[in-house]
Amino acid sequence: MNRRKFISQSSQWSLAAGWTAIHPGLAPLLPRKSANEKILVGLIGANSMGWGILSHALRQPNVECIGICDVDQNVLGRRTEEVAKQYGKKPQAFSDFRKLLELKDLDAVIIGTPDHWHCLIMVEACWAGKDVYVEKPMANSIAECTVMVRAARKYKRIVQVGQQQRSGKHWQEAMDFIHTGQIGSLRKVHAWANFNYGTGQPKAPDEPIPAGVDFDTWLGPAPSRSFNKTRFHGSWRMFWDYGGGLMTDWGAHLIDIALWAKKITSPSGYVMAGGGNFYSPDFAHETFDTQSVLYQFPDYTITWEHTAGIQSGPYNRPYGLAFLGNDATLVIDRGGWEIFPESEGGKFKTPAFPKRSGRESHEEHVRNWLECIRERKEPNCTVENGRLTAMYCHFGNIALRTHSLLDWNETSHSFGQNQSANRLIKPEYRKPWVFPEE
Repeated sequence: MNRRKFISQSSQWSLAAGWTAIHPGLAPLLPRKSANEKILVGLIGANSMGWGILSHALRQPNVECIGICDVDQNVLGRRTEEVAKQYGKKPQAFSDFRKLLELKDLDAVIIGTPDHWHCLIMVEACWAGKDVYVEKPMANSIAECTVMVRAARKYKRIVQVGQQQRSGKHWQEAMDFIHTGQIGSLRKVHAWANFNYGTGQPKAPDEPIPAGVDFDTWLGPAPSRSFNKTRFHGSWRMFWDYGGGLMTDWGAHLIDIALWAKKITSPSGYVMAGGGNFYSPDFAHETFDTQSVLYQFPDYTITWEHTAGIQSGPYNRPYGLAFLGNDATLVIDRGGWEIFPESEGGKFKTPAFPKRSGRESHEEHVRNWLECIRERKEPNCTVENGRLTAMYCHFGNIALRTHSLLDWNETSHSFGQNQSANRLIKPEYRKPWVFPEE
């Protein structure tokens, strides 16, 4: 049986009997492409960030979009026309991502769907022999992240997770500054993200499903629910079934850097949290609009906080990180980084210098992914790193949802005897979708 027919029959079986587990057999490793060969990409989830990532990819040499998938026909039609207008060739349009994955010439896919869809799509893409760019957080649960790592490694796929600071030059320079001891012994980092959108939208009544929207597929493995615009485009991440609020949306960017500073590669330590929904009862959201989290390591602490509904914060920044060392504090955001030295005997412990500028690094991150597809090498944000960061973000939410002190056991993949926390490790998928386990 040829590979295309096998994928097609597998998709038909999946539709009839539910989602398959990670498929048996090993997908062939795609041959290395030369710099002059086109990388043919597809986009799954085209409304917002997915479209942005695709746009960055198409600005690189020898990249072509041959397929776009979205469950909203309004979005799908608009995006396929935009690609045709800007690049002269219209990609095929799909409402079922499995049909897009059947394209025999497709090299890679970008996953820009809501978080609760990341796992199923990525696992199927890996099995189908496609490389993947998956938006952050890598998944909407701890168990899904673990399965995604297994799939990427089993099927030898190049997977870049959308934590783009990993590819940013000024972020790399700041990490090197810390790693070479230039702020002294690093004992603590504080990360924060304060944004208006974290409150969700003003409450609104349920309404009919908009024309052109396949809402049942949009829900996918999440529980069945009526349509409400406050849980759809632009604000779905404020509801537990689809996302984790500011904690996972911005935490995936900033907690990542806090872990990078100490070269932490495995989940450990104690986690505790406080907060709640204090902003206004007139806004629709389940995730926390006010939250503080403490991550305790043997010689290091990370503190996280967000306050939705405002856009100001420490060091006159709505978001950022402050790394507190014995000799200086390093403060960084996407605009750059600077040093606040400590002094002793009238002298700075670390030489002062002007602020180092920075910029958004999405395009560099996409370029790194494409280079790694050609060269078959590890990208800047691997699936292991995506899992680690997402787990710490989920830890923060689980600690507050269960009002408990968490202690993760990586061997048992559990919170020990904390049953209330353990129940939030793995989602229960709605039929016919089946959690992809080996």
